Formats: sequence, C-alpha cells, structure tokens
Amino acid sequence: MRIDLWRMEKRKSGFETLEVWKEGRELKIAISALVKGFPPIEKYRLSDQMIRASRSVTANIAEGYGRYHYQENIQFCRTSRGSLYELIDHFITAYDENYINEQSCNMFNDKIDVLIAKMNGYIAYLKKRKTED
Repeated sequence: MRIDLWRMEKRKSGFETLEVWKEGRELKIAISALVKGFPPIEKYRLSDQMIRASRSVTANIAEGYGRYHYQENIQFCRTSRGSLYELIDHFITAYDENYINEQSCNMFNDKIDVLIAKMNGYIAYLKKRKTED
C-alpha cells in the first residue's frame, strides 16, 4: 500500500511533484523490499549498497531542486543518474550471486533504464531553462 504524506498531498509544486522523483521513490521502495530476502551475510555489503544507491537517487533530486540554481540542480541530477547506473551494476552482482533470477534482474534494470531516460529529459529541461533565463 502506498501512503501519500500530508505534505506531498498539499503541495502543488516541489520535488515531490516531479515524475522522475516519484518513480525513483517507487524504485527505492521495491529495492528495500527485495534486499530483505538477501542472505544475512550481505546485510552490510550488497544490501546496504543497493539501499544507499536507491536513496541517493531521490535525495539528490530533492537536494538539487532546493538549490535554486540550474547548474547546481543539474549537477545533483547527474549524481542521481550515476546512482542509477550503480544500481544496474548491483543488480548484475545480485544475479551473479544467485540472489535474484534473470527475469527479476532484467525487470529492475528495465525500470532503471526508463528512469535514466527520464532523468536525462529532466536534465535537458534544466539546461534549456538555464539558457532561457
């Protein structure tokens, strides 16, 4: 079940309204649930890395949004995009270690690819706005 926070429901604008942030949040929630099934030995290794990278995606979008300068926002979005690529590698590792099957690996990597495309679109939008202002 998805819970919309009071603040998110009341705001008409803000990072919470960005599609790229919303989809990053969904990915973060899915990864958190997935890694709970990983072996205990991975708690402070792969599981922790995947959780941190997924949290970095949304956190950097939020931090960049709060900077109010296009170039700073773009840089935080690039960091967020880097975390998405990091997640692809982590999913390949999870597959290589037999923690997930090929279908699950492909499904998550497909979601990440879509999110990378949306992030690239958002970065392009910010670059355009920067040159217009």
